[in-house]
Amino acid sequence: MTASTVKAISSRDNPLLVRVRKLGRDPVAYRKLGELWIEGDHLCRAFLQRGGVPLHAVVSEPAWATPLRDLALRAASVTVLPEALMAGVSALESPAPIGFVVSWHGAAALLPDAPTVVLDRLQDAGNVGTVLRSASAFGFKQVVALKGTAALWSPKVLRAGMGAHFGLSLIEGVDAAALSSLSVPMLATSSHAAQAIDQVALPWPCAWVLGHEGEGVSALVQSQCHQALCIPQPGGEESLNVGAAAAVCLYESARQRMSR
Repeated sequence: MTASTVKAISSRDNPLLVRVRKLGRDPVAYRKLGELWIEGDHLCRAFLQRGGVPLHAVVSEPAWATPLRDLALRAASVTVLPEALMAGVSALESPAPIGFVVSWHGAAALLPDAPTVVLDRLQDAGNVGTVLRSASAFGFKQVVALKGTAALWSPKVLRAGMGAHFGLSLIEGVDAAALSSLSVPMLATSSHAAQAIDQVALPWPCAWVLGHEGEGVSALVQSQCHQALCIPQPGGEESLNVGAAAAVCLYESARQRMSR
């Protein structure tokens, strides 16, 4: 491994720090700059575990004197900051002591036969990150976000995803017409569906479609689905949070697949 270049910075106007602040605060800056800011040792380790190679590590002076130093040295370039300057870079209430700047290579190509999760205009970053975590946990390989969905690589979604991003193929900003390229059956959730997800043999691979927090799956997308299914709710609630609904549906697919 090539030795890292290490330097200290004491000016908040340093070009690297200006870029990091933009990446950490603007949810779509990554599309323009072609880079991501991943903050905190958990995300940094998850990135490395998936074979990622960071461009820069930014680390606070106190953290530089801890085992986090070894994590920082996995980057080609390391910048060490006074703790107060690191706090100014962080977008978190409790600033993380380390972060990576990594390349963003753009949206992946859509894989027609991959187990897929389709996001139809999900707008809450926490929900989107939660769905990505469930997709990764239950063996889905691809997430397709339709236009109107929160930016998949925004800092809030990255934090909520807890590293799931780095093991998924992610496509964003596509029209509903692009779903015709999927060769796997699409399944939608609907509280009005006659059959429940545990009453039918779910196809595998498949594409689960999850809709807008308030409006659900659009009629246009619903018309492309192979089947609509409901989630049994004996407690009588009208609906589940979309992140919770995703976990139930994706788990049921995994459960049936493993039982077969």
